[in-house]
Amino acid sequence: MTTSPFARPVSPADTPVPLRRLLVVGLLPLVTAACTTTRFGGGQTAVEQSWPQRAYYTEMYSEIDDGDEIIAALDVTKIDRQYLRQQIDYPTDERFGTIVVDPYQRFLYLVQENGQAMRYGIGVAKAGLEYEGDGTIGRKARWPNWAPTLAMIEREPERYRPLAAGMLGGIDNPLGARALYLYKDGRDTLYRIHGTTEPWSIGKSVSSGCIRLFNHDIIDLHQRVQPGSKVVVLGPDRAQPGTV
Repeated sequence: MTTSPFARPVSPADTPVPLRRLLVVGLLPLVTAACTTTRFGGGQTAVEQSWPQRAYYTEMYSEIDDGDEIIAALDVTKIDRQYLRQQIDYPTDERFGTIVVDPYQRFLYLVQENGQAMRYGIGVAKAGLEYEGDGTIGRKARWPNWAPTLAMIEREPERYRPLAAGMLGGIDNPLGARALYLYKDGRDTLYRIHGTTEPWSIGKSVSSGCIRLFNHDIIDLHQRVQPGSKVVVLGPDRAQPGTV
């Protein structure tokens, strides 16, 4: 797939406030575009010539410092560009502020005014663990605590039983920098929209049911939505047509 001709980057004002301690993001074995770093006249590399927005996205995904944790910069040249945060044309009947999750295209859309949406790349659930339907954001958390569910412990006891007591929020917590808690009919569904310590997983089907974003992106989304916001998780019969 190629980047939508309608896609355009958000303004620098939308870049999240800086965050403190080093969050190790590791290597990013994500899908990459074939390119070289050969120098051309004027000091530009082939990457810079073929992708004029590179500097903009490098700034967008630069190191973030918030007084408690530091999130390391992402190397945007190693990320499939369609999964970078961008504002797109998105005609929909959903109201302003609604979150639409399309696990089949691997995108999350935050509906904006005038037929627009902010689009984020996501990592989604393994087959058989998906959530489908409508809900609301029951609450928000910054550097959230985490504990595996009973279902997760039953599926992978060796991996999750030692963590049954849970983990405090922070560098090693699998929920990353922020979490949005999905409720339905006033009850916690145990599904989350959250950050990740595994940025390579964005665009893939790897999670235990939750929706994960780059930490940079969940911070941005967390700032834009409030408890009570509607969430729509599309099923295969409701998936959006390809936009890239």
